Amino acid sequence: MKFRTTIIPDPSNTPISYNSGVMFIGSCFAAYMGEQMKMRKMPVMINPTGTVYNPVSVLNTLDAIITLKITSHEDVYNHNGTWLSFNHYTDFCADDPEVLIKKINENNLRAADFLNNAEFLFITFGTARVYRFRETGIIVSNCHRIPNSQFENELLEVSSIVGQWLPLLDKISVINPGLRIVFTISPVRHWKDGAHGNQVSKSVLFLAVEELLKHRSRPGYFPAYELLMDDLRDYRFYADDMLHPSSSAVEYIWERFSEVYFDKATSEMQSEILKITRAMNHRFISDSKQKKKTFAENVLNQISKIEILDNQIDLSVEKDHFLSYL
Repeated sequence: MKFRTTIIPDPSNTPISYNSGVMFIGSCFAAYMGEQMKMRKMPVMINPTGTVYNPVSVLNTLDAIITLKITSHEDVYNHNGTWLSFNHYTDFCADDPEVLIKKINENNLRAADFLNNAEFLFITFGTARVYRFRETGIIVSNCHRIPNSQFENELLEVSSIVGQWLPLLDKISVINPGLRIVFTISPVRHWKDGAHGNQVSKSVLFLAVEELLKHRSRPGYFPAYELLMDDLRDYRFYADDMLHPSSSAVEYIWERFSEVYFDKATSEMQSEILKITRAMNHRFISDSKQKKKTFAENVLNQISKIEILDNQIDLSVEKDHFLSYL
């Protein structure tokens, strides 16, 4: 007897390798998958402007990267002595506007260079609800803890999302024709919209993505939402807030992700590298110098084997760490 519905996504015709640049952009779920790749030393860039949740903010971020937009004083805002950008996460705030503008522009150049040479772009939509700054009417990516009274919120329409995204997909196809775009819907629930509001919001995203999948660039879809909501489907797979996936749920979805996008060689490589990165947190039972030395020599031997197979994988931090035990 089966007591759950198991989802087994079809393998991708184009696998991800250690030579594939991969950008993740969107809600915090994009960061979950991106961090898994980062732990395994894969070439990845995660949310270059910080976490973005709605389709318009994701679009604005990508459009700025593609067009190499230059941020100026007109694009930043002063709130109680702190300069910020409504298109960026709080990490980009500064006391000096020139510092903020420089940081944003330099970051945008790095993101553009990465995207131009990337092979995969994973886009995760989290909510169809957006917030407009009343003073300017712009849709913001982050409210920066400015009082709610200065914003008005609205639910995007499917036609609006599709109408804005189709031209962007055309632009992306021009700057990087070989880029493989994959859409996902975040399984993280936006509870401040209420149970019904969250479902309506997710429904808008699903319908919009369904239309975007018809684009001539043939975007893909990864069922992150379905894996948590329909496959795992139990509160034991949620974090304490009962909204975000637990670490075991993230690991489960990562395993399905790996099965879809990694070939055998990449799977074996990422597994070996993960052992090395996790070894950094190894706690020794005793202070025996010999035991630490033996452990370090074993890990360094593993690093050497990987360097022979692929000298582009950067394990210098791990190497220096274990050399210190010798």
